[in-house]
Amino acid sequence: MAKCDECGREENMPYQCRHCGGTYCGDHRLPENHGCPGLENWSDPGGVFDSGFDDSVDGSGGGGWGSSASGGGILAKLGIDTGPGSTLGYFRGNVTYLFLGIMWITFAFQLLVFPALGYPPSSSLWEAVFVISPQHPEYVWTWVTSIFSHGGLYHIAGNSIVIYFFGRIVEEYIGSRDFALLFLGSGILAGLGQIAIQAYQGIPTGALGASGAALAIMGVLTVLNPNIKVYLYFILPVPLWVLTVGYAGLTVFGIFGAYGGGIAHVAHGVGLVIGLLYGQRVKDKLSAPSQLQLGGGMRRGPGGPGGPGGPGGRGPF
Repeated sequence: MAKCDECGREENMPYQCRHCGGTYCGDHRLPENHGCPGLENWSDPGGVFDSGFDDSVDGSGGGGWGSSASGGGILAKLGIDTGPGSTLGYFRGNVTYLFLGIMWITFAFQLLVFPALGYPPSSSLWEAVFVISPQHPEYVWTWVTSIFSHGGLYHIAGNSIVIYFFGRIVEEYIGSRDFALLFLGSGILAGLGQIAIQAYQGIPTGALGASGAALAIMGVLTVLNPNIKVYLYFILPVPLWVLTVGYAGLTVFGIFGAYGGGIAHVAHGVGLVIGLLYGQRVKDKLSAPSQLQLGGGMRRGPGGPGGPGGPGGRGPF
């Protein structure tokens, strides 16, 4: 629990302003809503600060995605509005839910649409669309589509639980743009790392799943607050660092062949390492809540956080 510096309300998941360092509730998290010092110095007549998608609200560039009053963002230069009230503006602070939606839509295409069109799982087209493979690393679209694809209901449900409960907290603290880059970057590198090992071992099957990204998110939160309590099944309080160490141990044992055949252990390891390193990079700038309820838990069965493996023995992650 933390107290909002503006209204004094107690908050389970407070926001920390990246500009003044204050702690605020949801109603006062925006700089313009808590009288952030220096608001008038940002040359932003609309009073809109950076919410994660826009690095350049002061008009000095910086590679931001969104628009600003001074038009410095990349999307602004393309004539695309991401400001408050715009369609894309909705995704400010909601990238976690956006990615979860894409995961389930992709799963519906895997499970229903492609089979109805005559391309069941393991067919050549199905594999070419959804699975990152050591045989076809040049299919660069699978670097991304494989992150949102999953090998079964337990696989996607388990990953969704981790991303929903951990992802929304991490997004609040690092911003929507950085969260999107972390999710996609860790997922891509996890997949490439997995197929590199498979190519070295001569294993033709590919991999799919968001476990690499999910473990990166968990790694970030572990660094920010290793003692945060995760209430598994709403009953058992477990420090997050214990779960992280447990997954790390299973990953190491799996890489050396002592646990869980058919699981993309290297992808898990790559994702977790990326998350821990990123957490170290930002930990001095951020704070995190002290407890979290994780209903449904995180599965430790085949497929890591995501549950059972995918069709054809490919390694889910």
